[in-house]
Amino acid sequence: MSDLTTPAGLRDALWQAVAGGDEYTAVALVQEASAGHVDDETLLLDVIAPVQERIGTEWAADRLTVAQEHAATAINERVVAALAHHGPAAPRPATARGRGRVTVGCVDGEWHAFPARLVAEVLRLRGWRVDYLGAQTPTPHLVAHLHHTHTDALLLSGSLPTHLPAAHAAITACQAVGVPVLAGGRAFGPDGRHARALGADGWAADARGAAGILEKGFSGPDPSVSRQAVDDLPHLADQEYTLIVRSRAQLVKQTLVDLEDAFPAARHYSDAQRERTAEDLAHIVDFLATALYMDDAEVFTDFLTWTAGILQARGVPARSLTAGLGLLAGRLRDFPRTLRLLHEGTEAVRDHPAHPVPEAGTHA
Repeated sequence: MSDLTTPAGLRDALWQAVAGGDEYTAVALVQEASAGHVDDETLLLDVIAPVQERIGTEWAADRLTVAQEHAATAINERVVAALAHHGPAAPRPATARGRGRVTVGCVDGEWHAFPARLVAEVLRLRGWRVDYLGAQTPTPHLVAHLHHTHTDALLLSGSLPTHLPAAHAAITACQAVGVPVLAGGRAFGPDGRHARALGADGWAADARGAAGILEKGFSGPDPSVSRQAVDDLPHLADQEYTLIVRSRAQLVKQTLVDLEDAFPAARHYSDAQRERTAEDLAHIVDFLATALYMDDAEVFTDFLTWTAGILQARGVPARSLTAGLGLLAGRLRDFPRTLRLLHEGTEAVRDHPAHPVPEAGTHA
C-alpha cells in the first residue's frame, strides 16, 4: 500500500492508476491530496511530472505499447486539467492582471505539450495571467497572438531537437515585435546551450526555474535590431543544412534503393518493414540536418545511441544503424561537415553502448 502522505507514495499510486487505465482513481487521488495536505505545485511537479516521465521510460523499454503510452498520457493530461479546476477559482483575467501576462506555447511542429502545460499551471498558481496555446503553434499565428494580447513574455517549449530550426524562427520573430523569449524543454539541451545559440533571452530547466526568472524581471533585446539566422549561426553560410533539407525525400528514397543492393535480404521486406525502414532513415536525415543547423555533433550522436537502445529493447541489432549511415556517407561525399557528423555518429554507435534501458520503476 502506497503512503499517500508523501510525494513518493502519491507517485506510486498515481502510476498504478494511470498505467492501469483507471482515470477516475487517478483524478480522485490528486484531488483528495490537494484538498488535504499537499500543495498543487508539488502535485504538478513532484508527482504528476515524474509519472509522465515514467510513461516515456516504460515505452522506451518496450514495456508499454504506443497505444498504452498514449492512453496513459491522455489520462495524466486529464489529471492536470482536473487539478487545475479543483481548487478555489483564480481571479478573472479581465479584472485582475496579477504579476503580468505571459504566453506559453510549443514550437511549430512540436506535439509534446505536456511540459508546457505544467509550466502554464505553475505560473497560474503563482499569480500570472497565462495564455496557454498547447501543442504546435505556427509562428505567424504565434506572433499575431502576441500582438493581440500585449503579452509580457513568451515561454517557448520544445522537446524534440529536430524542431530547433523552427524554434529559431519563432524566437527571432517574437523578439522582432518586442516580446522576450524564455526557452525550455529537452530540445534546447540539458544546459540550455541550444537556447543560447539561437538567441533566446533566457532558458529554464523546469517550471520552477521559469517562474523564478520571470519573478526577478525579464526583458528582451532591442526590437529595432533585426537579425538573420546566419547572424546567430555563421556556419549556415556553407549551405549544407539547406541542401540536405531540400534533398531529404530523394535522399531517403535513394538510400532505400542502396540498401537493397547492399543487403539483398532487404528486397524481400514486407510493406510494413519497408515503411518502418523508410521512417528510420527519415529520422536519421532529420537529426543529421538539425546537427548541421546547430553545428553540434551531440545532437546526432545522442539520437543515434538513444535509437540503438530503442532497437536493442525490441531485439534489433544496432549495426542496422551503421549500415544506413555508411550508405548516406556514400551519397554525401561533397559535404564535409555532413561527412564529419556521419563519421562521428558511426563511431558513437560502434564504440559506445546504447543508452541502457532503465529497469522497471526507474526514470530515464
